Amino acid sequence: MTMPPHPAVTFGQSPLAIEDVLALAERRATPHLQDDTGYREYIDRGARFLDTLLDKEGVIYGVTTGYGDSCVVAVPMEHVEALPRHLYTFHGCGLGRHLDAAATRAVLAARLRSLSHGVSGVRLLLLERLRDFLAHDILPLIPEEGSVGASGDLTPLSYVAATLAGEREVMYQGARRHSADVHRELGWQPLVLRPKEALALMNGIAVMTGLACLAFARADYLLKLATRITALNVIGLQGNPEHFDERLFAAKPHPGQAQVAAWLRQDLAIDAPLPALHRLQDRYSLRCAPHVLGVLGDSLGWLRSFIETELNSANDNPIIDGDAERVLHGGHFYGGHIAFAMDSLKTLVANVADLLDRQLAVLVDMRYNHGLPSNLSGAEAERAMLNHGFKAVQIGASAWTAEALKQTMPASVFSRSTECHNQDKVSMGTIAARDALRVLELTEQVAAAALLAANQGVWLRGRQVDSRPLPQPLARMHEALLEDFAPVIEDRALESELRLCLRRIGERHWPLYLS
Repeated sequence: MTMPPHPAVTFGQSPLAIEDVLALAERRATPHLQDDTGYREYIDRGARFLDTLLDKEGVIYGVTTGYGDSCVVAVPMEHVEALPRHLYTFHGCGLGRHLDAAATRAVLAARLRSLSHGVSGVRLLLLERLRDFLAHDILPLIPEEGSVGASGDLTPLSYVAATLAGEREVMYQGARRHSADVHRELGWQPLVLRPKEALALMNGIAVMTGLACLAFARADYLLKLATRITALNVIGLQGNPEHFDERLFAAKPHPGQAQVAAWLRQDLAIDAPLPALHRLQDRYSLRCAPHVLGVLGDSLGWLRSFIETELNSANDNPIIDGDAERVLHGGHFYGGHIAFAMDSLKTLVANVADLLDRQLAVLVDMRYNHGLPSNLSGAEAERAMLNHGFKAVQIGASAWTAEALKQTMPASVFSRSTECHNQDKVSMGTIAARDALRVLELTEQVAAAALLAANQGVWLRGRQVDSRPLPQPLARMHEALLEDFAPVIEDRALESELRLCLRRIGERHWPLYLS
């Protein structure tokens, strides 16, 4: 599916939506900075106020003091200018894999959005350079591991601060480059970060927030895809469509649950005359699909609220009020809302994996699939004993489901006391967000397996003498899938097709439901 063009995303005094971050992460939008005189002056006032305090030798955390528990250590004025570089330097200890390109863009967008509030005491030049990194797709190499989520994402965000200053490495035009070389190539001067600017860049929760935006978008599409897979399986298993009757869901009116049931009615054309039922009640994995998927559907609203409120907040410390000329020391770097949202999301998504795994297990089993061949093999009778169809795919889906379920342990309850007991209660939000993305990855693998198997089941059912025409939404999906994935007649290795299906899911390739 070709994604529609997205308008330019403007960072400034207007809020952003998750979809804005997603559009930037996928390079479907260009970043802009609010450019009116009033806004520029507003940003400059905060930076000028800080300079005034420095002239008066005022005490400001992280500007004229050390960091963390070292806030009681005064930094002489002659060393204040050197402090920002020390902050991003000693935090250059991240490990693990690097964030991928989309995640890195989301992180840059989340940090720019927070700083564009104008209460962080940074120069307009810093905001412009962050925007330019996004616009030119200059992506700091950010290690995934090393953040406890308060005081924000210090270590991973140090790689953003360092690369703005011409240090460490970036990905640029498909190559790993030293940041200073890219600056030189573009005719830019690396930034010499002013007092508070390194702290403003690092002492916030842009990594977990950017990852949360991506996780939300993937979960939203997965909900619709799992519903479509369920509809295909109702056809393949000759299920009872009356399980999704509108009157039934009026009696238990959870909106998300009702929406999934409505999508299923739409797919199955339930308003048309129904065939004679083969049984009164299907197994739970079909009959209760709206109830399982509806929990995710009903949760997306408050997940969006948590994520977008955080996205549109100033979450560093201290907050600089240039208009009232006040420095406000607080704890906005604490990522508890994102941590809870991501811990919740991974449980919701893992339940989707479990549902689809159960549907697949029924689909391949001759005892329960109501007349389909064993393991969905399309082989002719004389070669049936040689062919095993989707047997191994079902085993793989079971393995991916088990791993997804194992990952649902909440990260937020594993707070650690760090940094000489200054950071003695931390959110673990970045770990929760990374966990959620891993659960999504595994669940999308289950969905890919379930989708190919469901389409095979529909194809096999269509070859039977008593088959009925598919309702139009499912007929279109079935035909689109057959263009990429031929029916499995003789056994073949399905890895490449599963990987293609995963790419299609990642691209949100198949148009699903509008509402």
